[in-house]
Amino acid sequence: MKVIWATDGSGNADEALPFAKELVGSDGSLIAVHCKEILAGSAPGFPLRPEDVALETKVRSQVTELCAEGLDAKLAVPRGPIAEAAFMIADLAGETDAEVIVVGTRGHGPLAGAIVGSVTQQLLHVAPCPVVAVPGSKARGAKAKPGRRTVHA
Repeated sequence: MKVIWATDGSGNADEALPFAKELVGSDGSLIAVHCKEILAGSAPGFPLRPEDVALETKVRSQVTELCAEGLDAKLAVPRGPIAEAAFMIADLAGETDAEVIVVGTRGHGPLAGAIVGSVTQQLLHVAPCPVVAVPGSKARGAKAKPGRRTVHA
């Protein structure tokens, strides 16, 4: 299976990696995607976040480790304007015929996600393939709060 693991270098994205690896299996491939959002109008395209170079280095290291584990893994670093990460990931998924996109969630509620935006939420609407949204361990380990609906399988 061809799997895209979309990562911003965060802990929540890291927690989604084991799910992506499981989907890849022994004969699939993984494309790690780290979007480089740039400030519009800047000549060489300055990164949005100063820590972006360190995050890209971290993701490159993770891909190297995946290859050392015997996984067919590659890194893609598309560049584009601020707030276009979901579209960059979706475009790459279409271009590579990816079968699924795996992405972590930040754990914001629906209101906070709507206000600050969410790449995961956008991907659910624009991706050309299924999107697996992996909640962080904090959310997975949280017990149901009174008044919350709980779905039982």
